[in-house]
Amino acid sequence: MSIAAGHEDRVTLRFLSTPADTAEGGRSVAAGSVMEWIDKAGYACAVGWAAAYCVTAYVGNVRHRRPIPPGSLIEVVARIVHTGRSSMHVVVTVSSAEVSAPLYTPATTCILVFVAKDADGRPTEVPPWSPQSRSDRKLAQLALDRRGPREEIRRIMLAEEYTDASAAPRTTLRFLVPPGVVNWGGKAHGGTVMRWIDEAAFACASAWAGDLVGDPVAVYSGGIHFLRPMRIGDLAEIEARIIHTGPHSMHLTVQVWGADPRTPADRSLTTLCMTVFVVPEANGSAARVPQWAPELAEDRRLEEHAREIIAMRELIVPIPASLALEP
Repeated sequence: MSIAAGHEDRVTLRFLSTPADTAEGGRSVAAGSVMEWIDKAGYACAVGWAAAYCVTAYVGNVRHRRPIPPGSLIEVVARIVHTGRSSMHVVVTVSSAEVSAPLYTPATTCILVFVAKDADGRPTEVPPWSPQSRSDRKLAQLALDRRGPREEIRRIMLAEEYTDASAAPRTTLRFLVPPGVVNWGGKAHGGTVMRWIDEAAFACASAWAGDLVGDPVAVYSGGIHFLRPMRIGDLAEIEARIIHTGPHSMHLTVQVWGADPRTPADRSLTTLCMTVFVVPEANGSAARVPQWAPELAEDRRLEEHAREIIAMRELIVPIPASLALEP
């Protein structure tokens, strides 16, 4: 473990999942709950290292390898794997175990980027981190290898335009950001925003899946870019839109907008991501889903955009849970 002036570089949280964490249908924990846990552990790790308030800037390559049964014991391990001037790359692994047999098995591993802020909200320097162990060195290299593809995916995603000139299946949620989700910076938690993203995407995927037996579940979320914080009292608008279907998968883009409720037309984009849903069958395999064929120009362009992102994503090596959990 690397420690700089008392700054520890990893955090472990353990707790019991609650009924409120359960997904629609009651068969597994909701992906939105898992995302909240990921952000909470990553935030605690980043703050512990920086000794400063931090904000979530990016969450990437969230692969839900298996469902987590409701009522499970949960272990979330977060560790620093790279630091920049004011940024910290944190790898987080979520594992679960039965209450009667607390042997934790990894379910989700991903990487987050946090930025430290000073009292005036400006980026502030963090202590430099250096790898000490074999796993430190390998994870640090994986973090560095991802920077180029991540920036290219961000550029491509932000360059796309989403208008009403579309016939794509979509769902929009609107509400005021409640005080109960406030963080120490007076803004909504990044994990809370990720739960909203999952809820909007689930609603859209469910409507498209229709009468298929079983409820859609998220298997992947990537390129979650936090462009600006969501303020308490803002009018939040979360739009999920299907932009591509595979034989067994639904690929959605989700945009989170914020606005002063007194001037709702003057909104700004706060968060952007892509997520993939499947519908599990009783045997655990993914059911075939209805195929969507884009006809309008914008929809055809966005489906090509989805295919481009899918191809780029395949070049990013997933972080092995076994490596992330090594000392």
